[in-house]
Amino acid sequence: MSEDNMPDEADAFLANAAEGELAALKAETAALKEQILRYAAEAENTKRRAEREANDARAYAIQKFARDLLGVADNLSRALAHEPTDVADPAVKNFVLGVEMTEKELQGAFERNGLKRIAPAKGDKFDPHQHQAITEAPGTEVAPGGVVELMQPGYELLGRLVRPAMVVVAAKPAAAEANQANGAGPNPYSAGDEAEAGGSVDRRA
Repeated sequence: MSEDNMPDEADAFLANAAEGELAALKAETAALKEQILRYAAEAENTKRRAEREANDARAYAIQKFARDLLGVADNLSRALAHEPTDVADPAVKNFVLGVEMTEKELQGAFERNGLKRIAPAKGDKFDPHQHQAITEAPGTEVAPGGVVELMQPGYELLGRLVRPAMVVVAAKPAAAEANQANGAGPNPYSAGDEAEAGGSVDRRA
């Protein structure tokens, strides 16, 4: 080997070493980047799981208390539904105003704590996951299976049903009723899950 070739071989050796080191650094960088992304995804999943568990814990903690207060809200609504409209007595008017303000404040407290009112309007589609049909009304202008009248509002707490809305629904066609009576068809007011609240019709009302 001549001395003239030694510098070229040394340069080639250094170049190969540099390329190898660069490739190793790139591989290490890619591995570290993948690890960082994996850790970030795990952190985000942990955050979401913690938020979900916190919401569940909160809902479980106040669900019974919220359910106990629903009777208060119902009584206030019933009182306002029968408020006098032709009374000139200022004392009576102030009393009615006080009841209205009390109901408004109670509903505001419900909303601030995640308790949402379920009050389907006339003509809305019956939802077996949120509504309970207490009776049927044949021959109405509402499409079959639609809500005809709201009898009692329902409530859900942070997405969890506390009480289904009690509703009157428009009767299904006679053929569907006959199939249901003979056991040949599914409940016309069920979404396929009878275990869900509101998933059946209470015909005793």
